[in-house]
Amino acid sequence: MAHILSPAGIKSNVMICLPIWQSVDYNIQSYSLSLSCFLRESLWCVSELFLLNRSFQNPQSRLEQSSFTTNIQASKKSTDNQKSNPMFKVSICTAIATSLFFLLFSSPPKPSHHSLYISSSLSDNASISHHLYTLTRRPHIAGSKANADAAAYVLSTLSSYAIKSHIVSYDVALTYPVSRSLTLIRPSPEPSTTFDLRQEIYDGDPYADVASEVVPTFHAYAKSGTVAGPVVYVNYGRVEDYEVLKEMGVSVEGTVVLARYGKIFRGDIVQNAFAAGAIGAVVYTDRKDYGGGGGDARWFPDDKWMPPSGVQVGSLLTVDGDPTTPGWASTRDECERLSEEEVENGGGVGMIPSLPISAADGEAIMRTIGGQVANDDWQGSTDAPVYRVGPGPAILNLSYTGEQKITTIQNVFGVIEGTEEPDRFVLLGNHRDAWTFGAVDPNSGTATLLEVAQRLRKLQKRGWRPRRTIVLCNWDAEEYGLTGSTEWVEENREMLASKAIAYLNVDSAVSGAGFYASATPQLDELLKQATQQVQDPDNSSQSIYESWVGSSNSPIIGRLGGGGSDFAAFVQHVGVPATDISFGAGYPVYHSMYDDFIWMKKFGDPMFHRHAAAASIWGLVALRLADEEFLPFDYLSYAYELQKSAKELEGEISNKGINLIPLFKSIEKFKRAATKINHQRKEIEENKGWASIWKKEHLKVRELNDRLMMAERAFTDRDGLLGRPWYKHLIYGPLKHDDYGSKSFPGIDDAIEKAKSQSTEKSWSLVQHEVWRVSRAVIDASLVLNGELT
Repeated sequence: MAHILSPAGIKSNVMICLPIWQSVDYNIQSYSLSLSCFLRESLWCVSELFLLNRSFQNPQSRLEQSSFTTNIQASKKSTDNQKSNPMFKVSICTAIATSLFFLLFSSPPKPSHHSLYISSSLSDNASISHHLYTLTRRPHIAGSKANADAAAYVLSTLSSYAIKSHIVSYDVALTYPVSRSLTLIRPSPEPSTTFDLRQEIYDGDPYADVASEVVPTFHAYAKSGTVAGPVVYVNYGRVEDYEVLKEMGVSVEGTVVLARYGKIFRGDIVQNAFAAGAIGAVVYTDRKDYGGGGGDARWFPDDKWMPPSGVQVGSLLTVDGDPTTPGWASTRDECERLSEEEVENGGGVGMIPSLPISAADGEAIMRTIGGQVANDDWQGSTDAPVYRVGPGPAILNLSYTGEQKITTIQNVFGVIEGTEEPDRFVLLGNHRDAWTFGAVDPNSGTATLLEVAQRLRKLQKRGWRPRRTIVLCNWDAEEYGLTGSTEWVEENREMLASKAIAYLNVDSAVSGAGFYASATPQLDELLKQATQQVQDPDNSSQSIYESWVGSSNSPIIGRLGGGGSDFAAFVQHVGVPATDISFGAGYPVYHSMYDDFIWMKKFGDPMFHRHAAAASIWGLVALRLADEEFLPFDYLSYAYELQKSAKELEGEISNKGINLIPLFKSIEKFKRAATKINHQRKEIEENKGWASIWKKEHLKVRELNDRLMMAERAFTDRDGLLGRPWYKHLIYGPLKHDDYGSKSFPGIDDAIEKAKSQSTEKSWSLVQHEVWRVSRAVIDASLVLNGELT
């Protein structure tokens, strides 16, 4: 069968390679055919093939040939004499017609390009290291000049790879600290202590010259005000921790709580304190969790652990995006905005004054707290003081003043347009802004994104072109509340809902050893297959998949219900399939000024092999989604996950009179639909060939892929979760009291929590209503996969 050696030939020279039995002494390379000419040639060839075949069978039919081809041949007089031989015509017509088929209905196989992408010949550890060093030379909080400079660097780098790039800006409400103070008032006659609230520069710190550019430690969107009250220790500040205190007879009403970081989102720590009646909150970095456990443990720069003066800063926002434009984009043109009072009434920002503090300051406060001794699992490191719960007798005086500013943020995009389906988008995203230097969070991911871009450019030089469009996204203001990505998704909601294949997120690409992944379940198998092709950067004798699986039968893949990174708007607001990958599960200097290039070079990834491996997996998944004729989605994996989640739910409410039969039945329908579409895909693959031209199999492929793409959207509901309408996804969403936590069937979970609290028939009927909502969504997804009207 003939094939095009250079698909781009229709714009210059057309080269056709024929098997020996079809070969002719005819130099078609000399023709510079336009697409219209090529189509005309092909139409002539099709007619010739038809009539020549008849003429060989019936000489009388040759009389019909001249009248049938007169009009077409009229435009080809210059080449008529060359094509007078019937066997010659068969050969060359077969070649051109077959080539036309490949141009219009097929894409050249691309596995070789995919293998080349992950080869060592294309990876560049030195380039990744250079990108990270450049991006982290200065602190670059959202809205700062340094972050605008970082955006310009990303833009220029993408442009240098000949990738069409641009910036999209938004004007959003961000907050910054104006003044802060924290004073510990001990019982007389002991003196009071006013904390300096400063992270210390270490000897030989190469960033000492720009340390003054680090924004003072604060909580974004914290409430301004001054409060004073006795201290109560609340462990991690979870709902269950307050239940323990209640059982101990300890009230936090009118107190300033001392909580330690970890377990849940900091915004929920402060919200839970407010709900319990506290007037202020102080959150510290406990050495047990971030300092190596205390004792003889060393800290950065001698070891990876957080120094005693280190402080984890961050946002308290429990809604996604600009809180003054909930549900619509903060476009640079004049747009509708809520007032600060309206935002506060919405409850998504800090409702009481709060501050983050260091381990050293936290332990100083802990030594002044009396009352009952805390439980063993509430205690600190081996050499820490005994933790008591209070209240008091010491008093904390906390003062914070913040300022809200409408600030310009910049998202950077690079677009590689697809050749066959340019209206289908595969998106790769990472954010750029950091609370301080951001070597791990987020710029290990930014450097990796630029490595992916560089490799894709190298593939382009070798002739690769994606079937579908690839969009490289570099978000701004993620740290404040996923702001850059959320505003862009809100602005492009309808386009994404109809055209986005998948969103592939990498936040902190590397913080240590070990591969971790989360995904919507139809992408599980794709992730597994990709990791089987990439070598483990820490053990060359095995693949990443083998180290990921370890001693278990299958790797652990998390779900994307939490709000921890930029996948949230894609999954939870629009319903776009997504993944999130990283090396390392966490790191001690998180969100502190010690998250710099030196920490990465010494402890995170000294040789940048993990960064290169992350780029390999990230890009390989993107290539398969962009290039494969059939989208590599497996909805049977989704069905099994739904069944597992439903079983867990059944165990949780087995004695509450809730009927889960509708849910189980809907999942069975979904499983049958997933099986059916897999069979349909196989049937189309088996029928491909000459006959598929006339049967329009390429249209069937497109239609089947659209069903695979749109099924995830069906899990969303326009009304969203009860009390949290922005979150539309009924299968995966954040926990109500922990934005970092991911929960299956979040609406059902919210209703169960309320029912357990109220213990009324009406509250449990709401649980049943939420079960029906999820059941209907699963059935909707089944209908989409089936692709037929009821």
